[in-house]
Amino acid sequence: MRLEVKDLATGYGKAQVLFGVSLEVKEGELVALLGANGAGKTTLLRAVSGLLRPWQGAVLLNGRDLKGLSPARRARLALGHVPEGRQLFPLMTVEENLRLGAAFLAPRREKEGYERVYALFPRLAERRRQLAGTLSGGEQQMLAIGRALMGFPQILLVDEPSLGLSPRLAEEVLLALKEVARGGVGVLLVEQNVALSLEVADRAYVMEQGRIVLEGSPQRLSADPRVREAYLSL
Repeated sequence: MRLEVKDLATGYGKAQVLFGVSLEVKEGELVALLGANGAGKTTLLRAVSGLLRPWQGAVLLNGRDLKGLSPARRARLALGHVPEGRQLFPLMTVEENLRLGAAFLAPRREKEGYERVYALFPRLAERRRQLAGTLSGGEQQMLAIGRALMGFPQILLVDEPSLGLSPRLAEEVLLALKEVARGGVGVLLVEQNVALSLEVADRAYVMEQGRIVLEGSPQRLSADPRVREAYLSL
């Protein structure tokens, strides 16, 4: 499975946010999308998942143009999205939140989904009957990722998973996403923790003011003076 974004432009109202953005994510790789607040990273994920209509350009999933397809239809085509801020249902249990991610699956696949998520995040298995709103921030982020994984995505979009987490929990969550990628899922990770992202990513893009300005391996970007000065405080 391969995600391709080609010359994508979009925005809100008359305000353009993205200007000709192109990138790709292949099966089994974790690709980091880095940049400061306001660079357009979240807007890009929203356009890919169908929450925002592109003005021009295309989003292709395994060569299929997703133009006109709803977010629900894209999810059925194996495109998952973990939104910024988690957006869980706090008065529902862990298991009930997970079940929402498997709404379109057969019961057998739903059972496989629980097993997969609980193997990746054992703490969720221990808290399966607990209300989501009573979980710690790290556990809530695990639940948000787990809910997306319940749909067996082949491409997973993840928006700011370390936001508000301690350094230890942030590392734990990003290492879990690396494990997801090793399992064959293509992961597009939006993250402000640039140093940690470059440790786990296979490739990375840097966005500034709605445009991709750099791309390459983590080693190449870590050595780039612009990245070191702007994002790594070196």
